[in-house]
Amino acid sequence: MKETRPLPSTPAQWLHEMMEAFQDAKHAMPTDTSTQVEASEGDLFHMAPLVCLKFRGMAFSESNRKIATDAALSSYLANEEANGGLLKNPIMAFFFCYILAHYGLECIKEETCQQLLNFVELNLESIEEDLALLSQKNNH
Repeated sequence: MKETRPLPSTPAQWLHEMMEAFQDAKHAMPTDTSTQVEASEGDLFHMAPLVCLKFRGMAFSESNRKIATDAALSSYLANEEANGGLLKNPIMAFFFCYILAHYGLECIKEETCQQLLNFVELNLESIEEDLALLSQKNNH
């Protein structure tokens, strides 16, 4: 069954959804059993466009995947070294790509995109703490 969530309307709702999206991606993180190489949190940003499609209940068509991925990853590459290397933080990188995937799919406007990115950047430390607590809770 397709998961469809209403589009969040406040930064707090977005934050809650992005934390769930991060956890969703983390639980779906692939492991290469032939080499025992496990993907790390630093790789999760690649999955953000797909989680965006999943949470919006959108088709995983080649077109949708390309639009979401191109918007997220091209913006990631263009901004990778900007902002003091903020995108080196795995959580910021994932949230950035998650937001930009929504923008690329025309789910949100540029102004909303900027507001959300600023909100995440300003609250990144508490987001990291909340996700760490969530991970501990899920591991018990």
